[in-house]
Amino acid sequence: MILLEAISVRYTLPEERIGTFKEYAIRTLQRRVKLKDFLALQEVSLQIDRSETFGLIGRNGAGKSTLLKVVSRVLAPTEGRVRTEGRISPLLELGGGFHPELTGRENVFLNGTLLGHARREIARRLDEIVEFAELGAFMEAPLRTYSSGMVARLGFAVSTSWQPEILLLDEVLSVGDEAFQRKCRARMETFRQQGTTTVLVSHSMEMVRSLCSRAAWLDAGQIKALGAPAEAIDAYRRSQAA
Repeated sequence: MILLEAISVRYTLPEERIGTFKEYAIRTLQRRVKLKDFLALQEVSLQIDRSETFGLIGRNGAGKSTLLKVVSRVLAPTEGRVRTEGRISPLLELGGGFHPELTGRENVFLNGTLLGHARREIARRLDEIVEFAELGAFMEAPLRTYSSGMVARLGFAVSTSWQPEILLLDEVLSVGDEAFQRKCRARMETFRQQGTTTVLVSHSMEMVRSLCSRAAWLDAGQIKALGAPAEAIDAYRRSQAA
């Protein structure tokens, strides 16, 4: 379902912090900008099977979100090859694909369109999306008035209203109350039973342990441990304690 073969992602960054774009442009013209390469991912090879719920753990900046962006084709790798099978539904960041000045209802149509669904199809599922998100009258309010938990609920409801072949989740289940998290987990389990492959990035070790069949610990763009969730979590925690 997902196959990564020696994936590397390289960014070129200034060696020193430059405060404004104007200053950066002037220094570039004067050839005074010193650049360095930064490897966000380093020769990552990974296979994730159909119906598997796979966890990614690691510190901030370890490369987890970059890996999801590569799988979703938001980001092209510098080196290596990515192969996926099926429709991908990415929920990569809080509010991704939403506009803060549009209402919740308008954002449902915007996000659904970005996911490749026709307006008629979105309209047919609107009531179901509103019910799952539990936002009620807030659907007519602009998104900028929403809490982070409300944005996460709406994003998850839209992304999972249609069953994807591949579901990518980046920390979205860590936002919101326990009752809504249980609803999300129940929907994910239903999807798993029906063949959906899920990749979950989370700092919650309990969530990874309870939801995932396998997990990988990512550090400095490299996979340091891969296997049962307990094994990957133990390796990660030992590195933190060292």
